[in-house]
Amino acid sequence: MIKENEIAIMDNNKNNVKWFRSAAPYINAHRGKTVVLMFGGEAVSHENFANIIHDISLLRSLGVKLVIVHGARPQIEERMVQRNITQVIENNLRVTDADTLVAVKDATGSLRLHIEALLSTGLVNSPMHGSQIRVGTGNFVIAKPMGVRDGIDYKYTGSVRRIDSDGINMQLDYGSIVLLSPIGYSPTGEVFNLALEDVAAQTAIALKADKLITLTEDDGLLAKSGDLIRSCSVHTVKTLLDDNDCHVRQLLLRAIIQCGENGVERCHCVSYQSDSALLQELFTRDGAGTLIAKDYKEQIAIATIDDVGGILELLAPLEAEGVLVKRSRELLEVEIDKFTVIKKEDVIIACAALYPYSDAKMGEVACVAIHPDYRKGDRGGRLMAALETEAKKQQLASIFVLTTVSGHWFLEQGFIEQPLNKLPEGKKKLYNFQRKSKVFIKSI
Repeated sequence: MIKENEIAIMDNNKNNVKWFRSAAPYINAHRGKTVVLMFGGEAVSHENFANIIHDISLLRSLGVKLVIVHGARPQIEERMVQRNITQVIENNLRVTDADTLVAVKDATGSLRLHIEALLSTGLVNSPMHGSQIRVGTGNFVIAKPMGVRDGIDYKYTGSVRRIDSDGINMQLDYGSIVLLSPIGYSPTGEVFNLALEDVAAQTAIALKADKLITLTEDDGLLAKSGDLIRSCSVHTVKTLLDDNDCHVRQLLLRAIIQCGENGVERCHCVSYQSDSALLQELFTRDGAGTLIAKDYKEQIAIATIDDVGGILELLAPLEAEGVLVKRSRELLEVEIDKFTVIKKEDVIIACAALYPYSDAKMGEVACVAIHPDYRKGDRGGRLMAALETEAKKQQLASIFVLTTVSGHWFLEQGFIEQPLNKLPEGKKKLYNFQRKSKVFIKSI
């Protein structure tokens, strides 16, 4: 007999295989793409950083072109304390004098060597065995001084003048991971202390990167309520800017906005504290943090002929249960313009149809279906709102639905149960008395 633990192992193996298969489209999509990965010194100090290094190695092995930009704020502050250097902050900017610059060089140099050492790991019993990662570093960041502002000389605090994108791309084409520190070099031979977020954003823009990924303390971007934002637009990020926020969060949000407005298609925020969060974000449909794009990850649109297969797949389980009346592919192709769908990564996760009865100024809502994995998040409500908008465009005064099992849900959406005689005459003639569907109507 097969023991329970053996069954559990078999089930786990099946789940792993299923996950790997589902990740295949994302692996193909990310291969050859340029990704800028940004994390602060806090991430390097966290116990989960070793796992992040393993994930970075995996991304590189899958053909992702990686540029890593690391910060060093806590490490710089630690060395300043050790050297009894007084920290001077003006307008949320560190004034970097000669003594502070020594601490900056020490901290960033030590961190860079530490990260390079971790990326060089290749022990037989480690996930990085056989990876043979090359790390490219150099004077790729050209800086300029902040200068004197409002009477304050920021000395060796600078900003990015330009990124040597050609030099970085040569390293990426060679198969190397490029590692950048938050320091820059001027044509005069000086070294400047830069903001991590400035370096990462300017690098992503200069490289025309496909993604900017930021590793943060939180699971992603948080709304003012404290809830995690799973996906949003660049415009939404602008609304999150608050002068009362800490300077680091402001820099992060501004970096994301800057990237989104300058050609970087997608930005991601994931936690550096959560094991595998980076992989989940890139290789699963739901991700693990926040996706920021010009448009939402989930899109509502009128269905096209290309969506027929996805709609049929979504409707099939409900038709098998008798919840919905079965529709043939041929009928669906004819009626496809009646359908509204929600797509996520080009996969249809919800649909609904609107059939107008113009003489009665009424519209029938039908084929409401949401994938079982996505029945939370008010997608049904968003679908209803889209159908109501469409109904108003068609100058309909109300919408109705016939249902056998979902009456309570439609009541929650503002529908009212009505007798059969409230239906349009054309629908009354087609009513199936064997199904005994209940009638719900909503004025719009």
